[in-house]
Amino acid sequence: MKKSIYSILIHKIIFIAVLFSTSIINSNAQTNKHTKQKGEIIYHVFQRSFFDSNGDLHGDLNGLRQKLDYLQNLGVTSILLLPLYEADCYHNYFANNFEKIDSKYGTMNDYIALVKEIHKRGMKIYLDMETQYVTEKHLWWKDAVGNLKSPYSNYILFKDEAHTIPETMVFNLTELNSYDGSKIKVTTVNLKNKDVLNYNIKLFSFFTDPNNDGKFDDGADGFRLDHTMDHLDKKPTLTNLFNDFWLPLIQKIKSINGNIKFMAEQADWSDFGFEYFKKADIDRVFAFGLTYAILTFNKDKIVKLADTILHSTPKGKEQIIFIENHDMDRSATVLKNDSSKQRVAAALLLLIGGVPSIYYGQEIGMRGHGGFGVFGNTDGNDIPMREAFEWYKSGAVGKGMAIWYKNTGPWWDHTNIKPNDGISLEEEQNNKNSLFNFYKKIINLRQNNIALSTGNYQNTENDNNNVFSFTREAEKNKVLVAVNLSNQNQTVNLKSSNTKYIPLYGKTKINNNNFQLNPYEIMVWAIQ
Repeated sequence: MKKSIYSILIHKIIFIAVLFSTSIINSNAQTNKHTKQKGEIIYHVFQRSFFDSNGDLHGDLNGLRQKLDYLQNLGVTSILLLPLYEADCYHNYFANNFEKIDSKYGTMNDYIALVKEIHKRGMKIYLDMETQYVTEKHLWWKDAVGNLKSPYSNYILFKDEAHTIPETMVFNLTELNSYDGSKIKVTTVNLKNKDVLNYNIKLFSFFTDPNNDGKFDDGADGFRLDHTMDHLDKKPTLTNLFNDFWLPLIQKIKSINGNIKFMAEQADWSDFGFEYFKKADIDRVFAFGLTYAILTFNKDKIVKLADTILHSTPKGKEQIIFIENHDMDRSATVLKNDSSKQRVAAALLLLIGGVPSIYYGQEIGMRGHGGFGVFGNTDGNDIPMREAFEWYKSGAVGKGMAIWYKNTGPWWDHTNIKPNDGISLEEEQNNKNSLFNFYKKIINLRQNNIALSTGNYQNTENDNNNVFSFTREAEKNKVLVAVNLSNQNQTVNLKSSNTKYIPLYGKTKINNNNFQLNPYEIMVWAIQ
């Protein structure tokens, strides 16, 4: 029976519509290929040291935007920046002006362009904020010192009733010695002043939704709160800040965008951060205790800290897991540049649970040792932990190298950036056995397994003091991870029984709950 012309037309229309919709689906799948990661992985970047787009040796916002392909190729999903605001300190803590972006980083338009591009790629961006201190160049200081009639007279703390002597800052310091020889005077902000709270609400609100249109494509996805305390630096008047300052600030910003994440740096690095969750409604804290445990390669310490931190974190709250940050020696240096140990530490970082954070350059094994007194009384002490990202095998030479500290002191004379030492992206990206490609493999493994990316952690007991084993489980998917923490072969017997173990990473098989691991070997199995 012949089809009518009407029937033929209908079938053609349906066929074209199917082709068109399939094309749209495929196009969207290609465009949003990076939005489907099951878990979040943060890349913590010191932007001044990352990539220089204009030849002034300072890493900048446009340089970071140019390297987003690199970050997505690595597999990270979010970017955490150090502070952006105008400041004399090279790390941009202690602001001259909270409302201006450091000109070396670019303009506000450059920042908005970066945020929009990050969101276009399905990624997130977090800003580091520290508004507890200001310098002598800040309006509040300039207008309030010696001027009781100033509208900012109670925005900062003073030692005297005449408001002529600003209060000290952290560690009771009155000034900082900069790496360039200058001195920077800093004081403490009066966080108990309601006007200061309202100012912070406006400041955070701006970065949450810069054009106030409610779309948030140009806004930050969250904030890192540096040096967060309930009783700031033991200043007598700055008590009960969780309730009086941080909680109302956080609640107000979340009323603007309920998806905003607040992550707090505990002032006491040995603190587990549970008080921050309970009293200030913080979403995330940094798992400092687990960081130190991982880097000891001591099974008992790792088990104890992992059980405490990962089991006791309230539902809906998260721990950020890391082995490096801008205030710590590079993990490669801590581990004596042992590439096998670096791989074990990276595997634990990425597979144990929580939200992993990779400090820029960690993935290529950058080195650095800093801290108080290394080069005298100067903030240049920390530059070795914040050196330029090593893009090229030629060392400090190459387009975009952010060597802003060139020829400024002993940190430059003893730089860790050396040519042809095997530590650079150029040297590692095409070497399948490099640390960089190990990070990519473990990140890919994590992101393609729901148990590893979002699952609950559980220690799995075994009979070997040198082998740490644990499970992750989510949505009826369960995996077993085992790592040899020693430089010797180890035989292991699990104290639990499962029917079948299928290798996901590595080739070792488990027979009757027994298996062997080579020195510093890492194994992952699916459990059925």
